Amino acid sequence: MKNNSNTSNMRENAKKHLIQPWPYASSIGSEYREFVSNGNGIYIEDTKGNKLIDGPAGMWCSNIGHRNEEIAKVMYNQAMDLSYNSPWYTSNEPSAKLSKLISDYAPGDLEHVFFTTGGSTAVESALRFIHYYNNVKGRPEKKLILCREDGYHGSTYLSASLNGKSRTSDWMNYENKNIIKLSSPKSFRIIENKSIQEFEDDLIDEFEDKISEYGPENIAAFIGEPIQASGGVIVPPKNYFKRMSKICKQNGILFIADEVVTGFGRLGHIFSSEKVFEVIPDIICFAKGVTSGYFPLGGIVISKKLIDELRSSNHSDAMFGHGLTYSSHPIGCAVALKNIELMENGILDNVLELSPIFQSKLKTLLDLPIIGDVRGEGLMACIECIADYDDTNPLSLDIKVGEIIDKHCQKLGLLLRPAINMCILSPPLILNKNDIEKIVNILREGITLAMDELKSKGIWSN
Repeated sequence: MKNNSNTSNMRENAKKHLIQPWPYASSIGSEYREFVSNGNGIYIEDTKGNKLIDGPAGMWCSNIGHRNEEIAKVMYNQAMDLSYNSPWYTSNEPSAKLSKLISDYAPGDLEHVFFTTGGSTAVESALRFIHYYNNVKGRPEKKLILCREDGYHGSTYLSASLNGKSRTSDWMNYENKNIIKLSSPKSFRIIENKSIQEFEDDLIDEFEDKISEYGPENIAAFIGEPIQASGGVIVPPKNYFKRMSKICKQNGILFIADEVVTGFGRLGHIFSSEKVFEVIPDIICFAKGVTSGYFPLGGIVISKKLIDELRSSNHSDAMFGHGLTYSSHPIGCAVALKNIELMENGILDNVLELSPIFQSKLKTLLDLPIIGDVRGEGLMACIECIADYDDTNPLSLDIKVGEIIDKHCQKLGLLLRPAINMCILSPPLILNKNDIEKIVNILREGITLAMDELKSKGIWSN
């Protein structure tokens, strides 16, 4: 085996052998993406020595920041004690401790935890559990899943079938038979001569119409992110989730909260469903922030009521034939325990204190003519660009302006997550007021430079 130590060789290795996530056919298997060499706190550094604020916190997950020595020690110590055990016929202490801790934080009677490897497998496990649950209950026809446009739930076959981002759907196959799509709760540039309340009412009416159309006896569950993260940090109208939950209960439809992003500190709480949105789901999916990205781990928390119904059914031999090689991984669970401890010791409080400052400072960017909307909650936000305020097409700057802004911001020391005409932020939860000021200042300069570039190319004018 060749030992290639310099960046040039590593770049060539990547281009020749590494298939990156979400590639285009023209570059699949031959693409180089900039290497990140190290991270520390809220910063990452590339191989050119550029130090950048990690604006997306990796992928919504580096919640406690990079290079945390306490987490690193836990990983080492657990690996030295027990690096792995098969969950098929053994168990381990960290997973037992973590399941109890998570059930303590979960709302209502959600007290049973199944661990997976990440968000996609968490959602996949929730769907498979619900299908199994209805089969055992003698309702094999109750299989339909309601989800929403602009939602994102994963990359496995079933979880990806729930996604509402049409731009990723052209060339992949999905399970469409049992999926029903509802409208996105995104109000920006959609409401015309309506109040937010009227928009919310329309969404609820649509939900009830779909239930009437397909029949509650055929609908297994509704799944939704409390805030649609990858879709552009879409915050729903105030009472939307409470009303959706009530309708689910009235019609015997299970409510799944996908808290893969909003859980574990992003909104200042371990779980946000009840604390922020006043909803107690039947199942919560989690991942990402549970280990702050230090180890792949996810899972679902299931209502005691559902588990009790299975235990008391007439099919005691009905097996939930689902599991993963790395379910309840001892290192991942040990990392999560320490991660939650660190969050409890000041990080959650920091999020609650800084969230209003973060949101209000970002809204000062609305005076820039290319910015149409700045929205968010907690320490997650989206800046959406427009061609002009009168244009009714929300994608009127469908020229990947987000990438242009990100390019300029990176030169100034800030990494963003660009998404067509949007820039998404979800920084590590350990940032301070000065960091927020720096982020907003860089954004203002980077967006201004992007506007100048667009004008010089004749793409945009104001």
